[in-house]
Amino acid sequence: MSAKSTIIIIEDEKNICNFMATTLTAQGYKIITAANAKSGLSLIASCCPDLILLDMGLPDMDGIDVIKDIRSWASIPIIVISARTQEKEKVLALDTGADDYITKPFGPSELFARIRTALRHSNRLNTDSRLTLRPYEADGLIIDFDKHLITLSGSEVHLTQVEFKIISLLAQNSGRVMTYDSIISNVWGPYADDNNRILRVNMANIRRKLEKNPAEPHYIFTEIGIGYRMLEDKAG
Repeated sequence: MSAKSTIIIIEDEKNICNFMATTLTAQGYKIITAANAKSGLSLIASCCPDLILLDMGLPDMDGIDVIKDIRSWASIPIIVISARTQEKEKVLALDTGADDYITKPFGPSELFARIRTALRHSNRLNTDSRLTLRPYEADGLIIDFDKHLITLSGSEVHLTQVEFKIISLLAQNSGRVMTYDSIISNVWGPYADDNNRILRVNMANIRRKLEKNPAEPHYIFTEIGIGYRMLEDKAG
């Protein structure tokens, strides 16, 4: 899947937020913006971005606390965008879990370079952690985790980023029941407004794309009141 990365910008200064959103959109990135920490955390949970651009001086929460919050449940790369220039501020942000720190004002070239570096590093870590993870294969369905590619009977199946995360989690645990809470925790973290509803909506979309008859699923089964179970991997 060749879609550009999704970036969430959490920034309360409209001019700076608009500048970043416009320049990054022109580079092909999908941009989502939030003007405060609360809405930003909610968007991170529901949208599962590839990278976060975080202002430190938000109106409702200090940036350090936002980083701590995100790092308690997600490893998404965080680049701090801040007017705070003191070295101790930068060190604290990086030690807390930020991946990089850009001081305002900054130019587009620096922003693009920092983003490319953070995404490369994140992708390399994800790949390294899955070096021995071969593709899932069962009854014509193949999920290649490293290539982010799904094929069914030889034809590519296009899933959203969140849908891919859900099916990858189930496939990596195929044959086992994954509880609703464990799926939600792994995919969204604790901040989605209505976790169960969002999971059901995404699962319905996945089944429409995979199953000949979504009402009688062949690949992903519902364990009533418990969770979901993926058809056992036949490759090994």
